[in-house]
Amino acid sequence: MKYGLLVPHFGEDADRGKLLEGARRAEALGFDSLWVRDHLLYVPHGEMERPDRTFYEALTTLTVLGAVTTRIGLGTAALIPFRHPLVLAQTVTSMTHLLGPRLVLGLGIGAFDHEFEAVGLGSVDRLSLVRAHVESLRRVMTQNDVSYEHGPIRFDHVTIEPKPLGGPIPLWHCGSSPRSARVATELFDGWMPGRIALRTLEKRIQAIDELSVAAGRVRPAIGVIPPTSVATTREEALADVNIPGLLAWANKSRFAVRPSSGRFETVADLEGQLVAGTPDDVVTECRKFEARGVDQLVFDLRFRFDRWVEQIERLGTDVLPKLGVHLPVGGTHR
Repeated sequence: MKYGLLVPHFGEDADRGKLLEGARRAEALGFDSLWVRDHLLYVPHGEMERPDRTFYEALTTLTVLGAVTTRIGLGTAALIPFRHPLVLAQTVTSMTHLLGPRLVLGLGIGAFDHEFEAVGLGSVDRLSLVRAHVESLRRVMTQNDVSYEHGPIRFDHVTIEPKPLGGPIPLWHCGSSPRSARVATELFDGWMPGRIALRTLEKRIQAIDELSVAAGRVRPAIGVIPPTSVATTREEALADVNIPGLLAWANKSRFAVRPSSGRFETVADLEGQLVAGTPDDVVTECRKFEARGVDQLVFDLRFRFDRWVEQIERLGTDVLPKLGVHLPVGGTHR
């Protein structure tokens, strides 16, 4: 299993210096990848996030992080389809030539209607829009003189050069519903839900396995992004985590496999939706994902973004080695 980090490019802790220092340290400590979210008109999640609407644009942020690193992967979880796919194709193919073939593009349907209404896409079926992005991106990344028409996406005889360095960019689908698992199996190279209960994850992975076999396809890679906090004691790690917010968010999920009580009510009920505790506790939780066939775990440190670099050091020094991740050539512990 590979290990990445969601970066602090949103909210009150979004900061250029913090982003650059964290990216360099993450690469030196052996993390696999750096990931961003995506919003056009950001509204913080009231259950979990403070009301600061700062949001650095996703692909701009990744480009800057890629410019101060050399090897670490760069991922989106998830791009929302409000960009025209030709604009997106030119941007991301340029990134591969400027930064190297390090990108993974996660695409999702988005959660907020107002972002689509603002760009004239309020009445468009968003899953159909994602499908159009995937189909057209795959074609213009590999072919010339491409014509395409699906829903609001129409273009004729288009060629975009250069093609992506290293070949087509991997495309992942981000979502947690049963439908998202089906779509990932049909169209994508990977599937990455956000916060998802461990029992729900097991059910989705089982469905993806069965659908992949039935279709004669290679199973999509599986990723997760659990909120994470690591400290000397479990109590210290939990002190800054908004447990009521996480429980409220979990209970809003229509498709979650719920505890026997019917509701998410305790920290224990958040298994899979929270990785928090001592380094050994974090290792134990990571092993649970690994045992279920997860390929990519992205630590979401948003509750500890005020100590972003310290958390990277703690994970990189006290957790990753116990998970079999070794320092890269030239990497150092402080």
